[in-house]
Amino acid sequence: MTTNRKVVVTGIGATTPIGGTATETWDALLDGASGARNLPQEWVDTYQLPVHFAATIEVAPDQVLSRPETRRLDPSGQYALVASREAWGDAGEPEVDPERLGVAIGTGIGGVWTLLNAWDTLKEKGPRRVMPLTVPMLMPNSASGNVSLIFGARAGAHTLVSACASGAESMGYAAAMIAEGKADVMITGGTEAAVHPLPMAGFAAMQALSTRNDDPTHASRPYDLARDGFVLGEGSAVIVLEEEEHAKARGARIYATFASTGTSADAHHIAAPEPEGAGASRAMVEAVERAGLTPADIVHINAHATSTPVGDIAESNAIRRAFGDATDSMAVSATKSMTGHLLGAAGALEALFSILAVHHRLAPATTNITDLDPEIHLDVVRDEHRKLPQGDIAVLNNSFGFGGHNVANVITSS
Repeated sequence: MTTNRKVVVTGIGATTPIGGTATETWDALLDGASGARNLPQEWVDTYQLPVHFAATIEVAPDQVLSRPETRRLDPSGQYALVASREAWGDAGEPEVDPERLGVAIGTGIGGVWTLLNAWDTLKEKGPRRVMPLTVPMLMPNSASGNVSLIFGARAGAHTLVSACASGAESMGYAAAMIAEGKADVMITGGTEAAVHPLPMAGFAAMQALSTRNDDPTHASRPYDLARDGFVLGEGSAVIVLEEEEHAKARGARIYATFASTGTSADAHHIAAPEPEGAGASRAMVEAVERAGLTPADIVHINAHATSTPVGDIAESNAIRRAFGDATDSMAVSATKSMTGHLLGAAGALEALFSILAVHHRLAPATTNITDLDPEIHLDVVRDEHRKLPQGDIAVLNNSFGFGGHNVANVITSS
């Protein structure tokens, strides 16, 4: 951060594979619930997809939004609006000058359903039948643009697209806007709706997805020796960030402090992580240093941990490289074991989990670990949730994306 303006979290919202709200999602996470389920759609058989399951949204957005809203938004935009409204309400619907209110909602892919449905319409029925709102619905910035319209946010409407790091990087960008005095309140997070045959076929062709068709709920197995890929997920997580004095002046509840962000690039491979974790470790070190902390201050890490054979080891190496022996005192959780991998929304959801871990002083247990990979040199929280210390604490959230994007956010209790 470049100024003394402190950034705090005053509202949370989410719609995910394990819950229709942030609270429901957190409670389901603590219950060890899995959002992975078999897909009933005919296109699974039509296209002979090798993977028959995904972590699909728990509560359909048409149960929450009006019919006109669902018709004018791609599912990714629908999810973002649901989560944003919840977060805004949870923050107490703060009164703020529209020119001091901004939006930063990232996505990895954007309106893939709108784009490919429109292509089918064009081929089958001709150009006159393509919807007039096709382009505004398929744009990656559709979610942030529509949220800014609905809430009247004029300080800026931003969309960071950095694959699976998009949501986390968007939150860092939003925090920087407040810290630098460009806004007093930001609605920020990530969204994704890519459980569609084309992305699924593409990920499967890369051998990135788990193929445990006979056991979806146990398919996401971060750090387990038998892990074989990630479970594709969908949904959105959004938080309200606010300048501390602005929040205190209106008597807002403060969940935690959004302390800092660190970023880097691997410049190694378009999809594979740098195996020694050099780039990822730089992002972590930067985040801790920018927060004015030392590695010994970090008590918990919500890891990226997608359940891929190579990726989990690369992150373990990166954490060790960044923090050395201090790593032994860090409780590491891998929550994708329950939610699946929400791509551009993953970092936002896991930042939300990190905020709640600080707020409740609790690191959630990772599920589906039967045989911990001996190459994972971390204190992985499993079997039981881990109580976090009282007093001032700090936690770290990692998010990495195709293209070599690395983002680490630090959340603190004060």
